[in-house]
Amino acid sequence: MKIDAFATLEAVLRCGTFAAAAIERCVTPSAVSMQMKQLEKYLGQPLFDRSGQQVRATAFAREVTELMRGPRMELDLLRKRSTVVVEGILRLGIIESMQPVVLPGTMHYLQEHYPKLEINPARGRSRGLTTDVNAGELDAALVAEPQAGGSTRLRWTPMLRRELVLVAPPLATEKSITDLFKKYQWIKYDRGTVTGSLASRFVSANIGEIRSKLEFDSASAIVAMVSAGLGISIVQVASSVLLQNYPVRVIRLGPAAPILQLSLVTRKPDDDSRALQALKQAMHAALVGEQKSY
Repeated sequence: MKIDAFATLEAVLRCGTFAAAAIERCVTPSAVSMQMKQLEKYLGQPLFDRSGQQVRATAFAREVTELMRGPRMELDLLRKRSTVVVEGILRLGIIESMQPVVLPGTMHYLQEHYPKLEINPARGRSRGLTTDVNAGELDAALVAEPQAGGSTRLRWTPMLRRELVLVAPPLATEKSITDLFKKYQWIKYDRGTVTGSLASRFVSANIGEIRSKLEFDSASAIVAMVSAGLGISIVQVASSVLLQNYPVRVIRLGPAAPILQLSLVTRKPDDDSRALQALKQAMHAALVGEQKSY
């Protein structure tokens, strides 16, 4: 079994089907199927549910992919390493809510391992940052990946999955989500964002149609208002520091909770860039503990 099989597994999860993964990996669908069977034999557990008409990835498949992503990046860098020093300037976009979580660890790792590689950070919304990468204004960006999948013209490297949660005033005593929505007004996250769209779909499917006069594009502002008792909201809480400044009740939404996929988007022609490979390695190292502690 070759380690490339783990890269193929990630491609299947990202693309949704063996056929689509085969196109990305430049192999045949039968080759993808064979690699997946070899992986399942090696791991001793099924990676896919084949009982229905469409093959579906298991939770174990996602766990394996998350576990192997970092080591694969590091091995790839070791394989490509030569006397050439990784240096230059990378223009990196990061959605505002994730900058305190991502930048310190990423910059520290790069300073230690690639001191000649400089990062120029920029902030913005996922859609705008993605457009800037596609246009060449940015080299890479950490963004919320669209639910339907990002543009196939770009490379999407999964970095972190975050579960959206309900935040309620600290003194709220209601035990059910339904009762909280009955008592408090819903402070919406901007529906033009991936987070806002995910939250709206959850409320529509599980609570019903609820109107709201308040809608913001800042998680910090929303949590501050909820902490003050002005309503409830469904958001991604990127940093625990925010909750220390603005105490709220954090309520998990159960099995149907919306999941936000944060991915590093780059241009496909830049796949062999040593600088971007170093950035991916550094960002993964910075985020490796976040998924477990959330």
